[in-house]
Amino acid sequence: MTSELKYHYKYPHPAVTTDCVIFGFDGSDINVLLIKRGLDPFKGCWALPGGFLRMDESASECAKRELKEETGLDTAFMRQLHTFSTPGRDPRERVISIAYYALVRLSEVCGGDDASDAQWFALSDIPNLAFDHNDILTMAIDRLRRSIHFEPIGFELLPQSFTIKQLQTLYESILGVKFDRRNFYKKMIHLGLLTQVEQPPKPYSRKVAYLFQFNHDRYNELKNNGFKLEF
Repeated sequence: MTSELKYHYKYPHPAVTTDCVIFGFDGSDINVLLIKRGLDPFKGCWALPGGFLRMDESASECAKRELKEETGLDTAFMRQLHTFSTPGRDPRERVISIAYYALVRLSEVCGGDDASDAQWFALSDIPNLAFDHNDILTMAIDRLRRSIHFEPIGFELLPQSFTIKQLQTLYESILGVKFDRRNFYKKMIHLGLLTQVEQPPKPYSRKVAYLFQFNHDRYNELKNNGFKLEF
């Protein structure tokens, strides 16, 4: 049980919330998980999942709890993105928000708590968001695009086994560019980041796609040596 607070200050205290930017991949586009607000302010508007911090929990615990309550999604690991503290960002009171982001495989979600609905939206189809959530999402997208050069993003967004085409489509969706298929394949194979896990049946058919998995040991080796993926 939380002990009673012993000290009280004369200065006004801001409220603290957490907001979650959850990215998924549907095979062709990066998606973001949004909730439709069931309460004022911004009732009926789309927003990032999140809510107010309780006195007995950390910010990361709050983020995971609110995500679970509002969407039914349970994710073990989220990265802290930024603290948003512009005065007036919330019409109810002075509110500071600690934003998190996570990469997950797409799954069914449903509205709950103060959310009337929860849905995945492609980045190209994001509606105008409540509060300053457009700014939070913009920063999260920028972080994702920078992270792709240092982290194997597909670990968390692709199925365990995948084709080169799926991997290329994922990278193109995040970066907003198109890659030459042969050059992309050669780079990934040369780096040793992929391990082939399925051989095509015999006799050989050009229609059969090779399946690959990420080589975690090789990735950790490259990362420890200051690896950066350039296209």
